[in-house]
Amino acid sequence: MKALRTPSAVLFLGLFLWLGDADINGDKQALMDFISLLPHSRALNWNLDSAVCGNWTGVTCSRDKSQVIAVRLPGVGFQGPLPPNTLSRVSGLQTLSLRANGISGPFPSDFSNLRNLSFLYLQFNDFSGPLPSDFTVWRNLTIVNLSNNAFNGSIPKSISSLTQLTAVNFANNLLSGEIPDMNSLKLQQLDLSNNNLSGEVPNSLKRFPSSSFQGNHISFVNISTDVPATSSHSHTKLRRPLKLGETALMGIIVAGCVVGLLGLGSLLIICYLKRKGEDVYQVSGKLQKGDVSPDKGISGSRDANNRLVFFEGCTYAFDLEDLLRASAEVLGKGTFGMAYKAILEDATLVVVRRLKEVNVGKKDFEQQMELLGSIRHENVVALRAYYYSKDEKLMVYDHNGQGSVAGLLHDRRDEGRTPLDWDTRLRIAIGAARGIAHVHTQNSGKLVHGNIRTSNIFLNSNGYGCVSDVGLAAIMYPLGPPISRAAGYRAPEVSDTRKAQQPSDVYSFGVVLLELLTGKSPVHTTRGDELVHLVRWVHSVVREEWTAEVFDIELLRYPNIEEEMVEMLQVALACVVRAADQRPKMSDVAKMVESIRQIDTGNRPSSDTRSGASTPAPYLY
Repeated sequence: MKALRTPSAVLFLGLFLWLGDADINGDKQALMDFISLLPHSRALNWNLDSAVCGNWTGVTCSRDKSQVIAVRLPGVGFQGPLPPNTLSRVSGLQTLSLRANGISGPFPSDFSNLRNLSFLYLQFNDFSGPLPSDFTVWRNLTIVNLSNNAFNGSIPKSISSLTQLTAVNFANNLLSGEIPDMNSLKLQQLDLSNNNLSGEVPNSLKRFPSSSFQGNHISFVNISTDVPATSSHSHTKLRRPLKLGETALMGIIVAGCVVGLLGLGSLLIICYLKRKGEDVYQVSGKLQKGDVSPDKGISGSRDANNRLVFFEGCTYAFDLEDLLRASAEVLGKGTFGMAYKAILEDATLVVVRRLKEVNVGKKDFEQQMELLGSIRHENVVALRAYYYSKDEKLMVYDHNGQGSVAGLLHDRRDEGRTPLDWDTRLRIAIGAARGIAHVHTQNSGKLVHGNIRTSNIFLNSNGYGCVSDVGLAAIMYPLGPPISRAAGYRAPEVSDTRKAQQPSDVYSFGVVLLELLTGKSPVHTTRGDELVHLVRWVHSVVREEWTAEVFDIELLRYPNIEEEMVEMLQVALACVVRAADQRPKMSDVAKMVESIRQIDTGNRPSSDTRSGASTPAPYLY
């Protein structure tokens, strides 16, 4: 009997395999039709001669490789409406991410064929027209982000029947009408802000904070204004004693700074009267690393009109005399001058940047310092104080004990150090991207960092990248022709570093991403002393084939990160395109980097989710 069943079993297995091949080949052709009909500015390695699974950029297959279950193509440069009858033929699709492109036209009606769709990310495009009227076709829909488009009309009531929803983001559209109930008990994140919605918030959604509905014409009665709500945790509003405590603390800080400044002014006047004939004095104390000749020490002019200027909110309790008497350790010579670690008598640690080649007068210098000193962001190293005289220009920053990313990435690679793992590199990229994006919003959106490189990126207390030396290029003499590592960071269009623009910052950040991915310096030499420019080298390898040769060998020990590295590589290549007007804005770059993987981003959500996750976090942005 067993012998009689064996041929049919073999036949059944063959039929099963044939059907699987038919499915994947159908998905392959559908994707090829999609990419050939939709204009895009970045090349993809898709072709009919290669296998889809494990090879095509942005495509993920099921475990048995029988069908495509995820397509992620953020920031590819798509333009125009989505071609019909293409993506809708990939019937097993669970995750679709086309965010941060230029896709226009209405929401595709044939997406109703994607019955398995669970995660949909179409934010930051140019979609218009109404939302789909029947959301019930996507019974498994878990996260939907359609924000930052031009969708109009009302939010369909059919969304109320979706019981698996954990996150909904329709912010920054043109939606109108009343907000329907969303009865999903799993709903944890909601953003309907900045639309034209009206009426009252349904009872089922009143657990969410008012920020979820701001920028509309709706009632905020009985809506929390303090703490974001989730479906699985209770919340307590902030109590008045805590607010009073914060006010008192701020008062103490401000009072301390005022007293310190008054004391500093008195001290400077006394010192000036006592030592009028002395013009310059040096840092005293022993340098802990490397000796510096006296002419390289930090000096300060004894002009009574010059003082160490602290910014609002500082808690440091020292003056110029204390700073110039402090023990100093040379940290390194940067693009714009020497950096020191100063150790004051009360054990306070600060970093002092001694600027050279300043090309502006006192008024312009002070204006730039006031602008830079007002920047407060967790991913930007805070400027705490500055000093200006004819002979010395000093800047005082918070000290970070972990060293620069350049040191962590490149120093002692052959001396048994612990290499930077992929999670750490992701956090560095996320934090630095956020910091630079925030810098670009300052001064009415005109501020340029001007000197982005891994030696100017540090790790904050949460392990995320934190940028320093912001905005100094604008007040310095222009740098000459780039040499050594500096050459690799500078955008092709930058000949005068004082006139760098925000797109050149994007280029420099793209080089930083390539540096994190490859472990190589922007300009390095081979064993044959051949000078290699990192951007050119990566382009040459990518032109040949998307290959693991690009990636740092130290990363190859970590499993299941190949797709994430390829996504990071896509972002980096978008940043380093030669034409400045074709580079994405830094705010969009930050979103793309955040979306590479959902990691703990310091309570700030990212834009995407990994396919196949059993309980994905409902991050929206």
